[in-house]
Amino acid sequence: MLAFNPVLNQSGPTEFVFRVFTTVPELQALLFLLFLLLYLMILGGNSAIIFVVSTHSTLHTPMYFFLSSLSFLEICYTSDVVPLMLSNIFGTRKPIPLAGCGAQMFFFVTLGSTDCFLLAVMAYDRFVAICHPLHYSLIMTHKLCVQMAVGSVSLAAFLSLQLTALIFTLPFCGRLREINHFLCDVPPVLRLACADTRVHQAVLYVVGILVLTVPFLLICVSYVFIASAILRIRSAQGRQRAFSTCSSHLTVVLLQYGCCSLVYLRPRSSTSEDQDRQIALVYTFVTPLLNPVIYTLRNKDVKAALRSAVFSKAASA
Repeated sequence: MLAFNPVLNQSGPTEFVFRVFTTVPELQALLFLLFLLLYLMILGGNSAIIFVVSTHSTLHTPMYFFLSSLSFLEICYTSDVVPLMLSNIFGTRKPIPLAGCGAQMFFFVTLGSTDCFLLAVMAYDRFVAICHPLHYSLIMTHKLCVQMAVGSVSLAAFLSLQLTALIFTLPFCGRLREINHFLCDVPPVLRLACADTRVHQAVLYVVGILVLTVPFLLICVSYVFIASAILRIRSAQGRQRAFSTCSSHLTVVLLQYGCCSLVYLRPRSSTSEDQDRQIALVYTFVTPLLNPVIYTLRNKDVKAALRSAVFSKAASA
């Protein structure tokens, strides 16, 4: 395992600053309110899913266990980025120490990678439910679900630690290390290095393939078998019910993997720092916000549990 030594080959102040979105005070206020509102909606929507899944016994199934785990990840994911971003919108830019930048990168990559692994696990859960319904409860035990969730976090943390440690052994140029981004993401930090980063770029692609391509291929294989099983269902109502349990997951998969692939799997020569920052806004705000909306609007069980929770709260008030 690589040793995390952030001060190796460093000279001058070991701090970074983030490039501002705008210097116009009115636009700064508008962006602050917009990002704050989106962040509060992400916290509220994902917390609501965690609450209803944990308090309604009818939702104590593997599918909803993974859904609540995904919601918890989204809360942690955005909380790693948004508070610091909000604090840098107004006034003088606040520098972040090298160690703080490394910590944010580690947690950001870990949580994002876990998200991708968990989506693959959810695809396997749907594969077992639709292709092997009679053995579903025997295969998808609570112990196995916990093991897969813990395994996803562990593998993501291991890969993230290797990548982060490798990047922060690089020397960085200039006393003012300005990151053209709103967080310490891998590509913009790599651009600040004043050394040959070809090895680091290669490692980034390998990690990107392990985190994005491999789970996506597993999801595709799962859905080939799922589609084949659905087509063999004779009743139209049965096919519709089976498809409805997968459509929400597919929507989230396409959104998550599409945005991340554009940032981490494109050749460096074709990347634009401004484009990367815009795409990062999508998977920092839009995806975590849409996840609870997509699963709630398309899932009758979750909608019923939410209505029950609201009515019981109103009755007790």
